[in-house]
Amino acid sequence: FWGATVITNLLSAIPYIGTTLVEWIWGGFSVDKATLTRFFAFHFILPFIIMALVLVHLLFLHETGSNNPSGINPDSDKIPFHPYYTIKDALGFMLMLLILLSLALFSPD
Repeated sequence: FWGATVITNLLSAIPYIGTTLVEWIWGGFSVDKATLTRFFAFHFILPFIIMALVLVHLLFLHETGSNNPSGINPDSDKIPFHPYYTIKDALGFMLMLLILLSLALFSPD
């Protein structure tokens, strides 16, 4: 109840459009059952709106990389380290597989 009251008071303090904004959002100026229903519905739907905006952000901004939104190739003057990283990742995978297999085969219970 107090959250809707605070929001109503904050919105009504906006010059010229405050009263109209409060009546448009809450359906009236006072905090009653209809106001609380809208307030709770807004708080229920807000996480889903944020999740949708995060997905849109991931879809569009991270399409070319999180630190490269313009899509310019940042590696044009660098030496590729592909063999090093490939061997390093393969070695880590094999070591982890060896540990898990030895754990599962030597002490199955």
